Amino acid sequence: MSDQPLPKLAVLLGTNASGKSELGIRLARHFGGEIISADSRQIYRGLDLGSGKVTPAQAENVPHHLIDVAEVTDFYSLAEYQRAAYHAIDAIAAAGKMPLLVGGTGLYISALVEGYELAEVPPNEPLRAELENLSLPQLVERLEKTDPEAARRIDRKNSRRLIRALEIAATGRTYAAMRRRLPRYDCLQLGLCWPKEVLEKRIEKRLQDRLAAGMIEEVAGLRRRGVSDIRLEKLGLEYRYITRYLRGEVRSLAEMQGLLTIAIRQFAKDQLTWFKRDHRIIWLDTTKDYFPEACERIQAWRNA
Repeated sequence: MSDQPLPKLAVLLGTNASGKSELGIRLARHFGGEIISADSRQIYRGLDLGSGKVTPAQAENVPHHLIDVAEVTDFYSLAEYQRAAYHAIDAIAAAGKMPLLVGGTGLYISALVEGYELAEVPPNEPLRAELENLSLPQLVERLEKTDPEAARRIDRKNSRRLIRALEIAATGRTYAAMRRRLPRYDCLQLGLCWPKEVLEKRIEKRLQDRLAAGMIEEVAGLRRRGVSDIRLEKLGLEYRYITRYLRGEVRSLAEMQGLLTIAIRQFAKDQLTWFKRDHRIIWLDTTKDYFPEACERIQAWRNA
């Protein structure tokens, strides 16, 4: 083991509609940094409004990494993400800039902060075809039998992750073996968390803005380009409910917007549950201007 201190990685995390993208850009500009996205949908090209990608104007010339790196029809594993993120972080630091990990996908963040030692497990298409015909309860039951620890820890509402866990278990590997830790960075984790009623209003406002900007047309365009409804359903939230609306399964725009709002609220709650397990996260005070606090905490940590 080296006695050299670990390289530093600043992390900004939060729920949907918490404002982490905007704050991340302000911090990157202030400290001369670059942003690495930790969002499981922003890696895919074509998922723009629905995944909340920042526009070039919003980015204000701050470089963003791990956005638009795969086709939406591709399989992109956690191991691939981790490897690409490590490369980006190390390159940013080597250039004398501050790497700043920003996102809301808890598993992506944990893989980098904790340093999961991930083995590459290629897709098993025949097994996937079989598993995709199972319901969520059936997937959970099967995983409980093959890898009980994975069944306890993985989001049981996320069919994609359940299928991936079963795919890994089929190789003989266990969740514990896939989650050995070898941290590569000294991480400062800052979180954005709003009171429930405030966050709900932020979610509603952001959804209205995205719909007005053409989010329904974005999903319709993906379908026209051959992205299957099954794939769009698996992408969840905006892509799932707008696809159902376009298929006529949801009777009106108002009904779709109401159902989607509820789903996003629940997802934000699930995100917060994941993050609250890590007591190292410093939650910024959102009752006041939290930018100065974030700057002070990052500066003190960098100087330590």
